[in-house]
Amino acid sequence: MKAVHFGAGNIGRGFVGLLLHEAGYEVVFADVADALIDQLASTPSYDVHEVGEEPAVKTVDNYRALNSRSQEEDVVAEVATAEIVTTAVGPNVLKFLAPVIARAIARRSDELAPLQVMACENAINATDILRREVEQTYDGAALDLASRAVFANTAVDRIVPNQAPGQGLDVTVETFFEWVIDRTPFKGNAPEIPGATYVDDLEPYIERKLFTVNTGHASAAYFGYAAGVEKIADAMADEAIAAKVRAVLDETKQLLVSKHGFDAAEQEAYVQKILRRFTNQHLPDTVVRVGRAPLRKLSRKERFVGPAAELAETGVHPAALLEAMQAALAFSAADDPEVAALAEILASQEPGEATTTITGLEAEHPLYGPVREIIVQHAPGHSA
Repeated sequence: MKAVHFGAGNIGRGFVGLLLHEAGYEVVFADVADALIDQLASTPSYDVHEVGEEPAVKTVDNYRALNSRSQEEDVVAEVATAEIVTTAVGPNVLKFLAPVIARAIARRSDELAPLQVMACENAINATDILRREVEQTYDGAALDLASRAVFANTAVDRIVPNQAPGQGLDVTVETFFEWVIDRTPFKGNAPEIPGATYVDDLEPYIERKLFTVNTGHASAAYFGYAAGVEKIADAMADEAIAAKVRAVLDETKQLLVSKHGFDAAEQEAYVQKILRRFTNQHLPDTVVRVGRAPLRKLSRKERFVGPAAELAETGVHPAALLEAMQAALAFSAADDPEVAALAEILASQEPGEATTTITGLEAEHPLYGPVREIIVQHAPGHSA
């Protein structure tokens, strides 16, 4: 069995690639990073160091590596004969992978089972995004595509921090992970991947992860940055910061329980598990790394505005989420282009316009006014 995985970075090697390897697949890593691919191609194995509760070291071998820019034809050939294709490249990069995947599907033998495609990205229904991009470039009938490939959405969760210098291909990750996959597209032929969880309705699990793990992690980063703390674990060791993060997750818990019918006690247990993960002193995760890309994190369907907007629509004032948004607006990192873009919006646009540009909220939405109020405080040269 063979799986082609796009994205040979830390998440690709330390999470998706590891689970595919443990499922018995030969993994072909595809990436555009020359040095990384060269290193993978010349090294027979690497280790994944799981730290936290029940730590372990797992060795990954039986893989190959291809440069998806300079060896594109080779990548197409590998995908055309693979059982599975996965990605961990970032949602915005999927459109660049789609032509390669589309060509490979068109070249695929009719005798092979449909290619199973799963985008393992930190975004809601990322595989749908990839499927639409593939459809736009596919050279063949839509029915032919449907018979040659199956696209299944997933929700993935594992904290993989920046790695220590000189660590090479080895990856340090937390022991906890979750890979939830929508089983319905497979029609009874889902791949056997130990550790993966198959469900009939993925949306509740996607939102539970996004509005608990991602919302909480980013909140810890922004509150920690405001307090001058360097690491996420140290931020969560500060009682005042931890209380603010807890308040944020109390609000998202309220939404998740009412919207998706999660049992309140089970959701509380999930929240407690997530909070323990943030305190893992073995993970050298920094507030700057986790806080990067604030413009995306403040967008309409993302971890702050998404749940806050839904709560506001039900008459709930999401005070804790608004405080986290305010902290996000004050975040800075010298090498983060989104920080610069956010600062430009705040400096050049009237607060109401900036509110819509940043969050996607229109003036008639009940959350618009409260968000505009906090944006006013970060808009130089403007007044309410």
